[in-house]
Amino acid sequence: MSASSEIRAPAEQTEGTRSQLLRWLKRVGESVEANEPLIELETDKVTVEVASPASGVLAEILKQEQDEIVPGELLGRIETGAARSAGAAVAGEAAGAAAANPAAAAGAARAGAPAGSRATSQASPAVQRLLAERGLSAADVQGTGPSGRITVEDVLRAPATGDGGRPEARAPAAGEKPAASVRSHLVPHSAVRRRIAEHMVQSLLHTAPHVTTVFEADLTAVLKDRARRREEFAQRGAPLTLTAYFVQAAVAAIRVVPEANSRWTDGGLEIYDDIHIGIATAVEGTGLVVPVLHDAGTRDLLEIARGLEELVGRARSGTLAPADVRGGTFTISNHGVSGSLLAAPIIINQPQSAILGVGKLEKRPVVIEEGDEQKIAVQPRCYVTLTLDHRAMDGHQANRFMQIFVGALADGSA
Repeated sequence: MSASSEIRAPAEQTEGTRSQLLRWLKRVGESVEANEPLIELETDKVTVEVASPASGVLAEILKQEQDEIVPGELLGRIETGAARSAGAAVAGEAAGAAAANPAAAAGAARAGAPAGSRATSQASPAVQRLLAERGLSAADVQGTGPSGRITVEDVLRAPATGDGGRPEARAPAAGEKPAASVRSHLVPHSAVRRRIAEHMVQSLLHTAPHVTTVFEADLTAVLKDRARRREEFAQRGAPLTLTAYFVQAAVAAIRVVPEANSRWTDGGLEIYDDIHIGIATAVEGTGLVVPVLHDAGTRDLLEIARGLEELVGRARSGTLAPADVRGGTFTISNHGVSGSLLAAPIIINQPQSAILGVGKLEKRPVVIEEGDEQKIAVQPRCYVTLTLDHRAMDGHQANRFMQIFVGALADGSA
């Protein structure tokens, strides 16, 4: 008796996010075991694996690679029980026939493949857009995806034959040198890249009036404290980074100016009692992700350092869970690690009300006063910024926040 099991997008992991089906790890007709990774979904924040709900044979794929999906959506079906052996037998017979007569198998595949407008209508939105941009039709491209479907990679491999909808080039006037052609190639947006772009535009241009205040922080005391405790922390499995001090100093400032830890609503300013600090992290090949250090306000420096090590490690290895990037109430961008001295404004991570930026640490000459005398000293310093939603905070509140922040760092007792 034939039985089937539905494959659905996980509702609890992708709720509140946009998702794209990144790739199927099995093809139709292949056997799969229960809980074996079957699909990779790319949300606007992390990549999530979807495990097979049952053992059997992948019988049907309903959503193709690059398709956008919603939580709980039906993605495909698995034949289970007796159907599994039947499916495997059919797949084996087909494979054997193809091996015995590859030319006939190729001809049958071509005869059964959809052509023209029918093939285009079956392509994913991303593939359709790419076909149009490169001046191609589905008939021009050999599909290598499940059931012969055309993937983005297939389109990129195919030579462009049309103008891709671009304006017709103007013929050069008499005596005018023809314009040099510009070679280019298209890199399709990932779900993460697309969502970052939408979020930045929405936050800056349509949601929050951004204002930035700039201070300079003296890290002399922080560096001394770090040198004193670094080995102890390392032995306890918690590398002591400067970011740990920035988190603890931000917590101290939030306690004095709680409006920095809030979100604007039409009914009032919602001030969060808990402090969950997001750490903006650049991930090679993915873009910007913001893992969240939950309950930062209840952690001491060792616990902050340990939490940061775990989060950043998971971010860079691509193993963040959806819960790791949710619930942030305030964000820190330590852009100085890549050499940036100052960044303003840094786009606020909506629906938060503020984001703290930390520039590159460098030695700078500073005039200091000792009694009636003035001297020039060299100190380790960096620029720090607070970009705020001006609806939620005024300038004097932002400046007060920064006074507490840089003061905690200067004391070395953040």
